[in-house]
This record gives sequence, C-alpha cells and structure tokens, in this order.
Amino acid sequence: MTEYFAGLDIGSTTTKAVILNGGIVSSVIGPTGPEHRKLAVEVMKKALDDARLTFESVAFLVATGYGRINVPFADKQITEITCHARGIKSIFPSAKTLIDIGGQDVKGIKINEKGKPVDFVMNDKCAAGTGRFLEVIADVLGLTLADMSKIAEESKKPAQISSFCTVFAAQEVSARLAEGVPLCDLAAGIYESVADRILRIVSRLRIEKDVVITGGGAKSRNLIRIFADKLGYGVFVPPEPLITGALGAAILAREHYGKSERTHSEVKHRRLTEVTFFD
Repeated sequence: MTEYFAGLDIGSTTTKAVILNGGIVSSVIGPTGPEHRKLAVEVMKKALDDARLTFESVAFLVATGYGRINVPFADKQITEITCHARGIKSIFPSAKTLIDIGGQDVKGIKINEKGKPVDFVMNDKCAAGTGRFLEVIADVLGLTLADMSKIAEESKKPAQISSFCTVFAAQEVSARLAEGVPLCDLAAGIYESVADRILRIVSRLRIEKDVVITGGGAKSRNLIRIFADKLGYGVFVPPEPLITGALGAAILAREHYGKSERTHSEVKHRRLTEVTFFD
C-alpha cells in the first residue's frame, strides 16, 4: 500500500499543508484565521482533494508553527525551527544559514549537515523587518506589496529611513512623502531598512553560506537583491518559500512513522474520529 505523509504549518498569517510521498504530491497555502482547528481541517482537506486522497490515506501527520497545538488530529507536534531546517536541507543540501521572514516574526537558523538546527535567533516583539511591517508601509504609500517591491527597483537613491518601529517608520514615510521624496526612493529605503534590521538580528549567529531565505519576504526580488548586495554573495530562495516548514514537517512525519509502534489503522481511526467533529 502506498503511504502518504503530511505536514501542516499554522503560522501567524498563513496556514500551509504539504502531502508527501516520494516527492510533494500537493501543497496548499491558506490564510490563518481565529479558528485554528477548523482552518487546519479545511486546508488539509484541500491538499488531500488536490491529490485525490482522503484523511484515511495519511499514515502520519506532523503539525508545526505557532498554532501547532491546535491540530488535534496530528500524530505529533514539532517546532517550526526544526521543521524549517529539515525542509530547507531537503531542497538545498549545502544550506548552512536560513533566514525566514514571516508575517509576524523573523527567524535566523543555523543548520548542520544532517539538516538539524544547531542555533537560532528570533526578533523581539517588535514587528520591524516582518511581513506585517512591509504591509503597513505599503498601505501608507498607497501600494500593494508587489507594486512596492517593483517600484523600489526603479530607485537610484534610496531614502534613509531611520525608524525601525512600525508606527514611527509609517509616520516618517508619510512625512517624507509630504516633502516630495519620490515614491520609488521611499520604497527602496524601506527595503534597505528591512534588510539592515534582519541582518542585525541574524548576524548574532555568524552567518555562513550557503544562505537560504524563506517566508513571504522571499517573494520580493528587490529584498533578495539587497540581501545579496549586503552579504557580498548570492542567496537562495526555494521555488515556493512559504511551504518549507510544512515540507519539513511532512519529511519528519515519514521518519517518525518509521519509528512508531502504532499501526496505520490505529492512527487512521483516531484521526477520522477527531476530524469528523469539525464536519
């Protein structure tokens, strides 16, 4: 019987699911809402539907992310640090440093040759450098995130943005906009400021290449270019930078299933009982 493994990553702004067999069978990205448990079922069902599978097909499921404890049908919960490291190592075997730019936080992770995290750092409660920070500034400029990144590439002289605090940075950008500073220079200045903030956090790890960047911030070509310029060498971005945590969770699900004494039928019975509660 073909066995499938699943990883579910409930982050602060998005929930991701990956179904794994020999490779990725399907993946889904959905918004994170207040009802984590119900949303977890919905995202998993979508991933399974896309793969033409059912919950009965999943041999083992690992939940990760800050909402992982709200997935009652998971067979195991594992921290996002461990899952991100394993997911990235499966894509980039030479990776040593991972920078994850999420919606509410920034993580730097050092990875050993086995794909295990050996050290990590995270930002404090301040949202500077996160996806939320960029969203707020884009709104101040009247742009979408995609447009802000594109416009920033037109700048020849990025504006200096001195504030790291989201509220103060938004006020500073508004003031500079009123002074007539070109939109492209303000956008470029914001990305420069974000990159500086993130590198200050991650540099505590002693950054080593190869460096991989994930999360929503990795979707900005402009931000990736700035990172490469500041580091002095190229950085890597996965084909879909939002699902690496869920991918790592699915890989770990496969490994833990191989060590588990529970049979597929025992796991399936418990999972179907818990999932049915949300139907």
